[in-house]
Amino acid sequence: MSEPIVAAEHQPSAKEIKLVIAASSAGTIFEWYDFFIYGTLAGLIGAAFFPSDNATLQLLLVWAGFAVGFGFRPLGAVLFGFLGDRLGRKYTFLVTVTLMGIATAGVGLIPSAATIGIAAPIIVIALRILQGLALGGEYGGAAIYVAEHAPPEKRGFYTSFIQASVVGGFVLSIAVVLICRALIPADDFAAWGWRIPFLLSIILLLISLWMRLKLSESPVFKAMKEAGQTAGNPFVESFTYPGNKKRIFVALFGVAVGLTVIWYTAFFSTLSFLKGPMRIDPLTVELIIFAAGLLAMSLFVIVGKWSDRVGRKKPILIGNVLTLILLFPCFWLLGSFANPGLNASAEAAPIVVSGPQCTYDPFAEAQETQCGKLLEDLTDAGVPYTLNEGGALSLTAGDTAISLDDYAWDDTTARRTALEAALGGAGYDLSTQNPSALQIAGIIGVLLVLGGLSALTYGSVAALLSEMFPARIRYSSMSIPYHLGAGYFGGFLPLIAGYIIAKSGDAYAGLWYTWIFTAIAGLVAWWGLPDGPPRDFEDNV
Repeated sequence: MSEPIVAAEHQPSAKEIKLVIAASSAGTIFEWYDFFIYGTLAGLIGAAFFPSDNATLQLLLVWAGFAVGFGFRPLGAVLFGFLGDRLGRKYTFLVTVTLMGIATAGVGLIPSAATIGIAAPIIVIALRILQGLALGGEYGGAAIYVAEHAPPEKRGFYTSFIQASVVGGFVLSIAVVLICRALIPADDFAAWGWRIPFLLSIILLLISLWMRLKLSESPVFKAMKEAGQTAGNPFVESFTYPGNKKRIFVALFGVAVGLTVIWYTAFFSTLSFLKGPMRIDPLTVELIIFAAGLLAMSLFVIVGKWSDRVGRKKPILIGNVLTLILLFPCFWLLGSFANPGLNASAEAAPIVVSGPQCTYDPFAEAQETQCGKLLEDLTDAGVPYTLNEGGALSLTAGDTAISLDDYAWDDTTARRTALEAALGGAGYDLSTQNPSALQIAGIIGVLLVLGGLSALTYGSVAALLSEMFPARIRYSSMSIPYHLGAGYFGGFLPLIAGYIIAKSGDAYAGLWYTWIFTAIAGLVAWWGLPDGPPRDFEDNV
């Protein structure tokens, strides 16, 4: 079966192209804002809907809720991919943005767990599922819509604005939080002000709908429909069209897996790393991430435009290889800029825990053993430690033994206060950090390097995936692998990496998750992506 070449009778003008890019990008920014605001406000959401005396468990439950939304993205890709290939690109992503806006605003209206108990987290999870379904249809619709309007020689450049818009949604979520923090006293923001960024989704939804309703249907889809060439069952055809199984495999493991673990490491892992183990003031972290994200957005456009000349494969492979080389050094450098005192203390007086029954379960509401409680306290404090088997329970900082005789094992607050005081005596500064201007500049520089790695593996992807699949099943065929990769390998990254860190006591151990899947993605991309300059689908088969 060969893909019929569908020619559109009407070629969009330069003015129409600008409107297409602007409306699609704005809608993508708003929709990803809705999805990311949950992660940006993870700490406050945990306190409101997943309260626990175990701070690590509370955060892991928030990331579990985050992952649930991602887990439903592939189902959304199947559902809305089917509609997009059958009914059209435009109306499908009008539905997705509406669903996303309503679900996000709903989170801001849910009473806390203190008010309605277990119903609160259940409702949050239900709304996260709706968000995941909506997002599963959004990216494919926006990317294809722009790609099918773009001239082939500028497809990478035009579609790169969609990738930049994903970062834009993250940046917008931080900007709104920063504005709310500036206008609302800290105690009020923690009590109720955090809900305002969610409720603002209604306004963003109305703006997005207004812009997207001004758009016409994709010329490629209109021509296919007029010629009677639309797919009967896009989902089935995605797996029966000649050669498509290989293309889906390459799109999943060679493209989506790599770009998504790098993206979430560059933006979300750094956010958690700086707020958590590095103990930087949360407001300062949000300002830093906002500045770095804003600057990084242009890198995605630069890479997309570059891919129009050198092809899609080269930037992706370069990004994968550089990530393998630079990932750990970047985070080590980030730590040295963010909290040099903690790094110095960990080197001068490394923490060693020895004792029997030293098992720590991050998902337990309360640890069963004294050693488990000690490990929980060290993890919550962000202090790295080494665990040894031994007789009596002991804690040392370098050559200094820290007495546990008066440790209040059954009083969490008193226990942690005593531990922080003892560690302070051993040289560990566990106070909130306020880095200097020079340190902040260094942090932003490292974040831009990580953002550049993300841009290399992501900037040309909308164009690449559009070119990989036949037009009649393009929405489904590109959305399914993209959201499987992003939904499961990327969406579960904060949860899995956080669990690895909690179990190991090493703030950098979670990076192995990113490193391994980047290596896999690089090998599959090298094997399966087409070499040379960009080519339309009919020229690739």
